[in-house]
Amino acid sequence: MTETGKDTTVVIVGGGVAGLALATFLLRRGIGCVVLEKHSRAYVERRQRAGALDAGGVRVLNEWGVGEAVEGHSHGNVSDADLPLLMDGEERRWRTGDADADEDEVEADGAFCPQQILVRNLIRIFLREGGDLRFGARDVSPHDIDTERPVVRYRDDNGSTRTLTCDFVAGADGYHGVSRTAVPEDVLTCSTHEFGYAWLSAMTAVPADPLAVLAVHARGFAAQITRGPDASRLYLQCPLTDTVEQWPDVRVWRELEARFGRSVPAKGPITSKQVVPLRGVVFSPMSHGRLYLLGDAAHLISPMSAQGMSLALHDADVLARAVSRQVEKNDTSLLDSYSETCLNHTWERQASAVWRTQVMHDAGDATYEGEFRKQIARKNLETMLEPPTAQHS
Repeated sequence: MTETGKDTTVVIVGGGVAGLALATFLLRRGIGCVVLEKHSRAYVERRQRAGALDAGGVRVLNEWGVGEAVEGHSHGNVSDADLPLLMDGEERRWRTGDADADEDEVEADGAFCPQQILVRNLIRIFLREGGDLRFGARDVSPHDIDTERPVVRYRDDNGSTRTLTCDFVAGADGYHGVSRTAVPEDVLTCSTHEFGYAWLSAMTAVPADPLAVLAVHARGFAAQITRGPDASRLYLQCPLTDTVEQWPDVRVWRELEARFGRSVPAKGPITSKQVVPLRGVVFSPMSHGRLYLLGDAAHLISPMSAQGMSLALHDADVLARAVSRQVEKNDTSLLDSYSETCLNHTWERQASAVWRTQVMHDAGDATYEGEFRKQIARKNLETMLEPPTAQHS
């Protein structure tokens, strides 16, 4: 059975932060869109992902009138100054204030908002305002993206093939999604940087207090970061060759305490573990024909930067404004420059992420990059920290 869906302006593939934000922004402008998400609503709302928004990400949500998506669920506004860094067990604080910084930037704060909370709230807002969100959309495939009327096909929960015609396709279905495959291989370029180490990532049923603690230690980088009122995620730097089986629960907690240089007051069940290689990836161009890539479908950034959600919101913001300009004024200039605009922003963030990642990891375990790089990284790290005596003054 084949059913022809109602035409819409934008078909958005993927119901994560990037796709839902774009859909909500478009809806606010009265522009029709359909979101296709392959998983169930229950799965999407439970899915645990990293959760931090920089000041720019919070500002984007506020500018589109959807600041409620983080209000009451973000543990209040936070900045680096609120988060301790442990250097070989000694608690240090990030340096605050920049004489050359813009006043708004100095006062602006980001927010800790677990990604599943942001996604859950965006779903609620989008559906509340009459949005068309279709869960369980399988075998999604964009076609005819080089024409004026692209087509997206998928199978619904009943196994029926459905077809949506539209003006634009937004590929927001993540790094492993299908949208990017619609771009010819001889058009798309993939640039990748491998850092040479991984994180053992462990999800725990234990709250984080404070919301995030980072540690630089001769045994390697470590962190505990909130994932909601009753959960936190642990990160431990490890070789790329490590496996989950090498990290039983007892070892995870013992190693976290060793790198923190102090006891961890609350220990509890570890519900999942994975070894995550640290890398940066950028696909270029971020558009082809009438297909536009955003979020993880277009780039991956080192988790050390905590920039993934903010990058996704930036892409959604730029694309929503571009589509709005075309629909309202028949002006394609912003759509034409979408890829260049977003890639420029992405490379700026990648540059910062690579520097921060290398500083935080090279300053710890010298077996990866050597003692010379360790000492250089420590000097660079000191420029970002208050003097050791400042905490006692």
